[in-house]
Amino acid sequence: MKNIYEIQSANRLKSGVIVVLFAVFVALAAYVLAKAMGIYIGYEPGNLGFIGIALIVSGLSSFVGYYYSDKIVIGISGARPANRKRDFLFYTVAENLAIGAGVPTPKLYIIPDSAPNAFATGRDPDHAAICVTAGLLEKLGRTELEGVIGHEMSHVKNYDTRLMSIVSVMVGLIALLGDWLIRMTWYGGKRDNDEKNNGSVFLILGIVFAILSPIIGQLIQLAISRRREFIADAGSVEITRQPSGLISALTKISSDKEALEVANKATAHLYIANPFKDKNKGGVSWFANLFNTHPPISERIKVLKTMV
Repeated sequence: MKNIYEIQSANRLKSGVIVVLFAVFVALAAYVLAKAMGIYIGYEPGNLGFIGIALIVSGLSSFVGYYYSDKIVIGISGARPANRKRDFLFYTVAENLAIGAGVPTPKLYIIPDSAPNAFATGRDPDHAAICVTAGLLEKLGRTELEGVIGHEMSHVKNYDTRLMSIVSVMVGLIALLGDWLIRMTWYGGKRDNDEKNNGSVFLILGIVFAILSPIIGQLIQLAISRRREFIADAGSVEITRQPSGLISALTKISSDKEALEVANKATAHLYIANPFKDKNKGGVSWFANLFNTHPPISERIKVLKTMV
C-alpha cells in the first residue's frame, strides 16, 4: 500500500517530465522547420519569424476555445443547468467537495443521457463547470458520485484545462510550420538550386520533421492527457478520503454498455472515461493505447487500490 501523497508526487513528477520533454521537442522541431523554410525561400534574417507567425495563428485559434471552453462544450453536449431542488444530491455533493478542495463551487450541468459519464471544463476555478449525465446520477450511489465529482474537482483545482490549452497551442504550432514547409516544397520556392543545396541537410531534416512532428506532438499530448487522469484520480482520493467510491464508480461506468451519444472526438478527452465504448478493449495493444485519450480503467483501478 502506498500513501496518497506519494502517488500524487510520483504522478506529478511523471507529468512534469512529459511536459518538459514536450517543450524541448516543440522548440527543436520549430527551429528546424523555421530554418528549413528560411533556407528554402531565401529569407535567412527572418527564419524565426515563421515561429512567431505560427504562434499567433495557433494561439488565436486556441484563444477562443480557452476563454469560452465551458460555454462551447456545454452547448455541444446539450446540457441543462442543474437545479438545487430538483438535483439536490448532485448539488450537495459538489458543494461539500468544493469546500474540501478549497475551490469555488463550479457551475453544475446535467446531460439528458442515460450513459454514465462526467467531465469538467473552464479556464480556472472561478470559471469552471462540472457536467454529469442523467445516467450517472441514476446509476451511482452517493459515495460513488463523490468519487467522480472529486475527480472532476481535481481537474479544476489543478488547472488541467489551462495546461491542455497550452499544449494544444504547441501542437498547433509545429503542425502549421510542418504544413507550410510541405506546401513550399510542393509548389516551389524562390531560391535557385545551388543555394538550396548549401542547406540540403536542413531541408531534408525539415521535411522529416514536417511529416513526423505533428504525429509525435499529438502522441505526447495524449500522454499528458492520460497522466492528468491519474493525477485527478489521486486528487479525488485526497478530497474524499475514500478510494473505494471512485473504484466502484469507474467499474460501473466501464461495464456500462451504452455509448454517450452527445460525445464526439473533440470532447471525448474531457470525460472521466472514454465515452465511446470499445468493442475490442480486451485485445488493445500497447501501441493502440498510445492513441487513447484515457488510460485503461483497469490500470486506474489498480493504482487506486494501492492507496490508503
